[in-house]
Amino acid sequence: MTRYAGLLRGINVGGNKKIAMADLRKLVEGLGHADVKTLLQSGNVVFGSDSSDQAALAAELERAIEAELGLSVGCLVRDGADLDRIITANPLGEIADNPSRQFVVFLSGPVDPAKLTEVEALAKPGERLAAGEREVHMWLPDGAAETKLTHLLFQKRLGVTVATARNWNTVSKLAALLT
Repeated sequence: MTRYAGLLRGINVGGNKKIAMADLRKLVEGLGHADVKTLLQSGNVVFGSDSSDQAALAAELERAIEAELGLSVGCLVRDGADLDRIITANPLGEIADNPSRQFVVFLSGPVDPAKLTEVEALAKPGERLAAGEREVHMWLPDGAAETKLTHLLFQKRLGVTVATARNWNTVSKLAALLT
């Protein structure tokens, strides 16, 4: 059985798409997954599954949330190896001195470096981006509230169906839960 982190985009943010974490745990357990835990209130669920298909697991979560909770929510799934690779690579580690302002934007597809260059041109002075495999590392020294680098911008400009960001603290906690 493999442990996975399910990343739900845009729930419980600003009063939108409210999902109680107890309901999310119950939903994921109802799909047959084991040892289900949630982290924070912003759409992070960790679970064990016999499946090895992350895209199929994400689609399963999206369908179940739509069917049982009536919400359209983009979902991504990553395993411990993915999170370990992201943490080990950390291309912004030398400049990011505040883990609450360092982000990983998880994507539903691979990063096209040419398209990422176009996105980076929209960054404010001091903001930095670095390509990963299916993620973009992002340093926002002034915080996320004032940036133009939103998940919708990443989706549109990078041509992916789902983009969802987590700060470095959350990425580290999810990785720890997957070990």
